[in-house]
Amino acid sequence: MKTYLSSLRKAVNEVLAFSYRNYAVTKNEFYAIFEMLFWPVISMLTIGLLGQFLSLSSREIAFILIGVISLSVIQIVQIDVSYVVLLDMWSLSLKYTVVTPVPLYRMVIGAWFFGIFRGLISFVILVILSQKFFGFVLEIPLNAIFIFLTGIFLCSLLIGITNCTLILVFGRRAEIFAWTLTATIMIFCGIYYPVNILPEPFKTLGLLIPITHFLEYFRTFYGFEATWQPLISGFGEVFVYLLFLLILAEVSMKRARKNGLVMKLSG
Repeated sequence: MKTYLSSLRKAVNEVLAFSYRNYAVTKNEFYAIFEMLFWPVISMLTIGLLGQFLSLSSREIAFILIGVISLSVIQIVQIDVSYVVLLDMWSLSLKYTVVTPVPLYRMVIGAWFFGIFRGLISFVILVILSQKFFGFVLEIPLNAIFIFLTGIFLCSLLIGITNCTLILVFGRRAEIFAWTLTATIMIFCGIYYPVNILPEPFKTLGLLIPITHFLEYFRTFYGFEATWQPLISGFGEVFVYLLFLLILAEVSMKRARKNGLVMKLSG
């Protein structure tokens, strides 16, 4: 029993250490605060004003604002997960993190926890501003909001782990994916339009992205129809992808240690 509690305490401390690491960087970095507030607000205002210019109904404006808010939150949370590798690569100190006896999954989970904190702040701000400027009222049960945000945060974790893996495989050339992967996924998962308007095979591709199903779930509270059981589809895809990506990330880390990529990324 003592051994189990000791191991659990050690795991929790390792996870929290990487949460604190991201916090320490964010509190002293103006850009980290800037990206959490400025760009999400700008996106929400520009898309909302476009909707008013096109004389969209309140229901249609709600559709696109849900997408804008979700996209902003996903980008903020996933970039914190990506920082697990990016921060060390930029500071030429990746080798010091790699040699620590901490599994990669604990590193990304710790960073993800702090990303959730930042994402929640942005979500609340965007919802308040959406209501003030565009009449978007969040009139859905708290448990539904919790379920939706849980799904969105898990999707962010998937994107962040993917970015870390790409960097460990391809090096600095993959750095750009930390900012472009979310935008690329946006094309297929129905951020600004229903997935069913896409031609095949892109429609099927969109249904294989869990974000699609969580957006559909949220939009059902505003009168839009969803595909069969969006929550089952969304969480089912998330857990399958998460298991695969965690294994792939660990393999990529071991490979990067053996082929010398870690030393190259450390200067």
